[in-house]
Amino acid sequence: MHIDGIKDNRVTVNLHNGIADVRLNRADKRNALDDALFQSLAAAGDALTSLPGLRAVVLSGEGESFCAGLDFGSFKGMSQRDGKTSTIGTMVAEDAMTHLAQQVCWVWQEVPVPVIAALQGHALGGGMQIALCADIRIAHPDTQLSVREVFWGLIPDMTGTLMLSQLVRPDVARELVYSARILQADEGHALGLITHLSEDPLVAAQSLATEIASRSPDAVRAAKRLLTRKLKAEAAEQFAAERQEIHRLIGSANQNEAVKAYFEKREPEFTDADSGELDHRRQK
Repeated sequence: MHIDGIKDNRVTVNLHNGIADVRLNRADKRNALDDALFQSLAAAGDALTSLPGLRAVVLSGEGESFCAGLDFGSFKGMSQRDGKTSTIGTMVAEDAMTHLAQQVCWVWQEVPVPVIAALQGHALGGGMQIALCADIRIAHPDTQLSVREVFWGLIPDMTGTLMLSQLVRPDVARELVYSARILQADEGHALGLITHLSEDPLVAAQSLATEIASRSPDAVRAAKRLLTRKLKAEAAEQFAAERQEIHRLIGSANQNEAVKAYFEKREPEFTDADSGELDHRRQK
């Protein structure tokens, strides 16, 4: 299926019997997110929002991992506080409520049919946030999961603060974000992050998609509209808050230290929050 906007075959989309098979196609990099993959994934999702005859979507990653998060090369631009070194912070449209990094996740809520994510290997950082925006997540028990952003001196700014809060208890969401720890999918299933565990998540996802595709398409679409209605009502304000917070963090001294320490293989040495940060909190 040809879709304008997909670059360098970064994403493949195949349609069969009303089911779209969407795959991140950067297996040699564990499907890590670079600018081209961000743009291609958003384009694929956008095309599916108006595709006639669509009944279900299976979202997966080629190779050993679903998505290992942001490409390490993308960290090189984070010393620029204005975010202009990359297109991922660009709003997708003048009146949009998402920028590109948020849209690669949120678009799966905009797709009018159920989206099932099949996870294996790694779903870290941005990869985890993409999975959180699917309607259903099926994972191999050994899949490594993490809302990893705080490890890099950042926050989950790709819709993750909203979507995570819909799936787990508030204290669990906070612990996962604050600690940035990596957990396996069997624990994620117990916490509510993962819908089903499977030794072959892609086959299981395809089987469930086939079952859903056999139901009345009018009823399935109506059900998704209703089940996402309240979520969409909260989204714009929360996504704007994510963008505000990430803009403050990118290129800051502590964020640079988090990245530098990782690549220098040492413990980071952080400074206390500066007076500007404290004033910002008091104003809120």
